[in-house]
Amino acid sequence: MSKVDRAILQRDGVRERVRADGHGHLLLPDEAVAASLASMLSTRSAGEPVWVFGYGSLIWSPMLRFAEQRVARIRGYHRGFYLWSKVNRGTPAVPGLVLGLDRGGACAGVAYRIDADGLEDELALLWRREMLMGTYVPRWVQAQTPQGTVRAIAFVVDRSKPGYAGRLHEDEIVRVVARAHGQYGSCAEYLLSTVEGLQRHGIADTRMLRLRRLLEALRSDTPTMT
Repeated sequence: MSKVDRAILQRDGVRERVRADGHGHLLLPDEAVAASLASMLSTRSAGEPVWVFGYGSLIWSPMLRFAEQRVARIRGYHRGFYLWSKVNRGTPAVPGLVLGLDRGGACAGVAYRIDADGLEDELALLWRREMLMGTYVPRWVQAQTPQGTVRAIAFVVDRSKPGYAGRLHEDEIVRVVARAHGQYGSCAEYLLSTVEGLQRHGIADTRMLRLRRLLEALRSDTPTMT
């Protein structure tokens, strides 16, 4: 399995892989992905800069052409492992977990201003990545940055979908993360890379740090097969 990169997303390679594996029924239909993006753009004012708020893998692997990035904070949503992943970081047989924004609290992350040139192509790439199964709802949020507040796109969990995992105990989250692997790589890589990405930007997230410690402890307690 090759690593998912920008080129694979551009040719819609992840969706092709999923269909080839016989799991195409899990995907959000192409027309629904396009309609979601069109609906989002219809609420943008003419000439308004488009920002994207990253709180998980977009922090350490944005794969977008952007003109500017800023550390940002949004209110009304918080980050957590609230979504089952049967494609990106898991399989239908062994689901993983990925981060989502859920109601309440606040979340620090990174906001990216997308290049005006090729804007629709960049957003189409983003929608192929984030709206693979339709478990997120794209929203406009107010992102507070050191240079001022910007309106940004954020992907919020859809609680009505079967993929919504709800509030799992941290021990269960870590057990899932330790074993799951999908089209984008392992759940463990996802957690560790997100923590590292947050730290590179000077963002402290005590719960993510605690999950990393629990994962490392679980790995150290797991006997190695010889």
